[in-house]
Amino acid sequence: MRAISRSVILRPSRLFELLACLATAGALLFPSVAMATDEPAFTIERKDGDIEIRRYAPLLVAEVVVSGERGAAANQGFRLLADFIFGNNSARQKIDMTAPVTQQPGEKVAMTAPVTQQPVGDSWKVRFMMPAQYTAETLPVPNDKRVTIISQPAKRFAVIRFSGWSSVDNLSDHKAELEAWVKANGLVAAAAPTVAFYNPPWSLPFLRRNEYLIELAG
Repeated sequence: MRAISRSVILRPSRLFELLACLATAGALLFPSVAMATDEPAFTIERKDGDIEIRRYAPLLVAEVVVSGERGAAANQGFRLLADFIFGNNSARQKIDMTAPVTQQPGEKVAMTAPVTQQPVGDSWKVRFMMPAQYTAETLPVPNDKRVTIISQPAKRFAVIRFSGWSSVDNLSDHKAELEAWVKANGLVAAAAPTVAFYNPPWSLPFLRRNEYLIELAG
């Protein structure tokens, strides 16, 4: 990958997006060995501009709960989850190396998109969606007890899609817009809003894909 010739300081939120999109970078640079970036399956029940109501199929997620400021908590949570998918699990084993980017011991669980973050009290839930080929029985067990595997049933979400950086203003504006839409349409939220990121950090702001999701009751 391209060497960095000068020191660059990233804000925690930028670092989170950088780490969260390594799979996408691998797909661009090493297409024959890159990690998959599958997305959770869903159907669209209703569309209103940039807002959709989606029904997501059941899926497995790897989750950690971390405290602190949003960006710093996201960074910490990502590191714990990345440690799990890159080999710190019950199926640890040597893997034949085909390129430097893949030189990791243990069974590698493919990355999926998006990486999500949700507030819970004074902490944050950071999640990776597990690839569809795994079940609760076949997914390697995390060695780090802070990482938990959760089977999520089918759920309905109100979702707003937007571009731009993950700045405080951009995130808060679209979160407020989605919450207002849910209320105006007589819908009831079943959980706190979740923010999702999809793109590598070098993507142009107007091409970036971010989403806020609100789980709906009923």
